[in-house]
Amino acid sequence: MSTSSRPSSAATRRDRPTLGGPGAGLAIALENLFPPLPSEVILPLAGFTASQGRMDVFAAVAWTTAGSVVGALALYLLGALFGRDRVIAAAARLPLVKVADVERTEAWFLRHGTKAVFFGRFVPLFRSLISIPAGVERMRLPTFLALTAAGSLIWNTAFIAGGYALGARWHEVTDVVGLYSKVILAVVAAAGLAFVAVRLLRAGRGERRRPAGRDPEGAPRVVLAPAGCQCGEGDG
Repeated sequence: MSTSSRPSSAATRRDRPTLGGPGAGLAIALENLFPPLPSEVILPLAGFTASQGRMDVFAAVAWTTAGSVVGALALYLLGALFGRDRVIAAAARLPLVKVADVERTEAWFLRHGTKAVFFGRFVPLFRSLISIPAGVERMRLPTFLALTAAGSLIWNTAFIAGGYALGARWHEVTDVVGLYSKVILAVVAAAGLAFVAVRLLRAGRGERRRPAGRDPEGAPRVVLAPAGCQCGEGDG
């Protein structure tokens, strides 16, 4: 029996149905909304798929960048809908968090928001979260979209190009960036623990320094006697 009629393995790979560029773009949009979906896996895999001739590499970059912008826009609108007043009200109810913390963060974002939105695209986890304060603070939408598109284009191109160049070894990109992501998460966790520890220590010192018989504001405690009571007077 002749083997010439059998399809080659390369032809089989080309004929295998894939979601292509739109599927990659959808995956990246969902990654913005659900950070546990890692772009450092999706993007190099898209590059590898393009290297196999099953996707155009430029279409992969375009679709994934569009997905990044759509996902970021959804979070921006969520932040704008929630609004500053609700953020302040929520912070006032949280233990160990003060309204002043939110106000300081707000002041920082007003000074550095454009840099945060652009460079935040290169930091795992913050890639998604940075869109929310941008919406809360009502950053100009054209500015937000332009910065998000520019940062996402750089990030996506780098990872897709890496997967395209490495081919079957595309997972090496994921391994390297996975380590980077773990370092970022460790730093964030350490900063969070330090914040909680400092707040708890300050609260404990405040309790120890409070004099007996005084209220939390430091004023003398006044005890009102019942009417008609001759407290403190002699019987004679």
